[in-house]
Amino acid sequence: MSTQFSKCRWTLAIHGGAGSMRRGELAEAQEAGATAGLNAALDAGAAVLETGGSAVEAVQAAVQVLEDDPHFNAGRGSVFTWEGGHTLDAAIMDGASRAAGAVAGSTTTRHPVALARAVMEKSVHVLLAGEGADQFSRDQGLEQVDNAWFGTEERRQQLDWMKADTARGGFDVDMKYGTVGAVAMDAAGHVAAATSTGGLTGKRWGRVGDSPLIGAGTYADDRACAISATGSGEFFIREGVTHEICARMRFLGETAGQAAAVVMADVKAMGGVGGVILAAPSGELDWCFTTPGMYRGKAWADGTREIAIYEDQR
Repeated sequence: MSTQFSKCRWTLAIHGGAGSMRRGELAEAQEAGATAGLNAALDAGAAVLETGGSAVEAVQAAVQVLEDDPHFNAGRGSVFTWEGGHTLDAAIMDGASRAAGAVAGSTTTRHPVALARAVMEKSVHVLLAGEGADQFSRDQGLEQVDNAWFGTEERRQQLDWMKADTARGGFDVDMKYGTVGAVAMDAAGHVAAATSTGGLTGKRWGRVGDSPLIGAGTYADDRACAISATGSGEFFIREGVTHEICARMRFLGETAGQAAAVVMADVKAMGGVGGVILAAPSGELDWCFTTPGMYRGKAWADGTREIAIYEDQR
């Protein structure tokens, strides 16, 4: 875990998923491509914050870059479902008002995080799913793509490999999560969080993980912090990870880093793994993960930047 407090005018953290990435085992092209993608996402979010934009605008901008990058499991590059298609989930939350929007099972919106924000700002609802989410997206004039646009040959091969490996029960046990997310504090001291994912390789029966669930995979509250999670979603849902972290900060007086460490240890004890990124109005910017690696990055208004992948870079 890495903790840093800052008096900067703004802060930003991003992730591209936690999982079994180990130094020396990850392909050089994947490492280089993911690092470039993380830097591009930090550039996008920082540009918003540096010109006085809101935390909500910044996290959306950062996540949209990652959604377009096939190195990650969100938007373009999303994993395949068992049936061979793509269903995408996303959420966004404003810590100032605790307004939130989310979508589950979106199939044709290029940027699911933009659809989640539209749900937050243009509807009376918090979570839309399936065909309803797709229809709302079209009604809002958001950019549409064919579902096949989200797929890549590498993701197709991962599905084929998983189906063929009957010894593993047809499940993605390696858990190389590529969920993406961003958290930020803007110049006004407000925080926001956004998360986007293609879910698990070979997911079936309309499975939905924690990412679009407010309080599980995504949460933001100016009274505590903003959090985006990645990991074994079923456990994050059961723990209510992101809300639990905020509750510990509010009622026990813990820092974001302290609260995250306790909650993630509890998730691990239950059998789940993953990670979180956190941004607090105090200027605290942190991450915590229980996997060998997590694609992640931080940026501050003074120009300082940090990019990391492996556990030994904590």
